[in-house]
Amino acid sequence: MTNKSTLQDRSMDTSSTLGDKISDTATQVKQKASDLGQMAADKIDNNRDAAASGLDKVASVLHDKAETLPGGEKVSSLAHATADKFSATADYVREHDVNRMMADVETMVKNNPGPSLLVAAAIGFLVARAFSPTSND
Repeated sequence: MTNKSTLQDRSMDTSSTLGDKISDTATQVKQKASDLGQMAADKIDNNRDAAASGLDKVASVLHDKAETLPGGEKVSSLAHATADKFSATADYVREHDVNRMMADVETMVKNNPGPSLLVAAAIGFLVARAFSPTSND
């Protein structure tokens, strides 16, 4: 029985060592993913001012051109309202870091799952269209 016992001990040691290696690898992968996520968040945070400035420019152009758009007062009013939304978005981007924005998105999705799913589907469709080859049929 000592041979059987020794074989069982070796088998248990091998499976324990294998389990430890898998656990270590999983921990390393998790850490690497976390590091990459943090790097992406930092990069986005570093470009928030540029994005906010771009949104402010769009708002300014819309306000400037609103009166000259065809369609009368309704279109002009809509252009001004849209410009105000761009300006508010610029302020939001300027004032909130990526982690806060992600928390706000998470809250919005939890509170509005149906519309959020539709928006996600539309974004997925647009991304797929952007990366799919065009056909010349």
